[in-house]
Amino acid sequence: MNLRDLKYLVAVADTHHFGQSAERCFVSQPTLSGQIKKLEEELGVTLFERTKRSVETTPLGESIVAQARRILEQADALRQLAQSYQDPLVGPLRIGAMPTLSPYLMPLILKPLIKQYPQIKPVLTEELTDSLLTRLGKHEIDAVLLATPVENPDFESIPLFDEPFWLVHPRNHPLSNKKKIIQEDLDNADLLLLAEGHCLAEQAMEVCHIHERTTYGDLADLRAASLETLLQMVAAGFGSTLLPALALKTASTRDSDLVARQLQLSDTFRRISLVYRRTFPRRQVLEAFAGVILENLPDNVYPLNTP
Repeated sequence: MNLRDLKYLVAVADTHHFGQSAERCFVSQPTLSGQIKKLEEELGVTLFERTKRSVETTPLGESIVAQARRILEQADALRQLAQSYQDPLVGPLRIGAMPTLSPYLMPLILKPLIKQYPQIKPVLTEELTDSLLTRLGKHEIDAVLLATPVENPDFESIPLFDEPFWLVHPRNHPLSNKKKIIQEDLDNADLLLLAEGHCLAEQAMEVCHIHERTTYGDLADLRAASLETLLQMVAAGFGSTLLPALALKTASTRDSDLVARQLQLSDTFRRISLVYRRTFPRRQVLEAFAGVILENLPDNVYPLNTP
C-alpha cells in the first residue's frame, strides 16, 4: 500500500467511475483498476460494489476512504511543512465562498492579498453552503467563507465580521413615506427572497424575525436564483427584498429607482466566518487571509477582530 494507491481509492470514491478516476489520476483504466483490486486483496475486504452501470463504495469502504483522505492530507502537510521552512506563506490557498458573498467581498480583497502576500496563490470556488462544506470535508478546498454556524467537531472557524441586512424597494413603494423601517413594516412587507437552497433567505428571515415566506398572492411563486435577479425583479415593481450590506453597491449602481433602507432593529445581520478543518496544517496562511479581509472591509459592515 502506498500514497498512490490511496489517491486512486479516493478518486474512485469521488467519481463512482473507474474511467473518470483514471483520467483524474493521469493513468490508464486497467492500471487503476488493477491497483484497486490489489489494495482490496491486501486489506482482505471489498471496497467497492461494481456493476456495469455504477461503482458504489461499501460501508466499510466509506470508513477506509475517510481515513485515506486524512493520510493524504497529512502527507501533503509534510510537503508543506518542508516548504514552509523557507517561507510559511507560499503556495495555493483554496477558498470557497457563497454566491451571495463572493461577488461582493472578493473584489475588495484580492488585489490587497496578492500585493501583501505575492506568493499566496488564491484559488476560488463559488458554491452553495452545503456543497462547500462537503468539499471542505473531502479536503478539496482549504477553507470556506460562510454565514451559517457550523456544528461539526472536525471544523473550526475564525469569526470575521457582521453584515447587516438592508431593505431594498422601488422609489415609489408604499414604504417610501416611512422615516424608519420597524418590525411591523417587515411583517407586512411584500418581500421577495432567494429560491430554496440559498441560506441567505433563511438567514434574512431568522435575523429579521420573519416567520414564513409569502404563500399567497402575486408574489407567492416568485423566487430568484441570484441577488442580481432578485434586484431586477424588485426594480420591475415586484415587491421588496432584504439585501446584505456588501451587495448594496450593486443595488445603487444597477438602478437609480431602487432605494436601500437601513433597518431600525437590533441584531439584523449575518455573521461571516472563515471555516476550516481542524487538521489543516497552514493556520498561518488562514490568519493572513483573514487579516487582509479585516483590513479592507467597507464601513457598512462590522469587523469582529482587529487586523
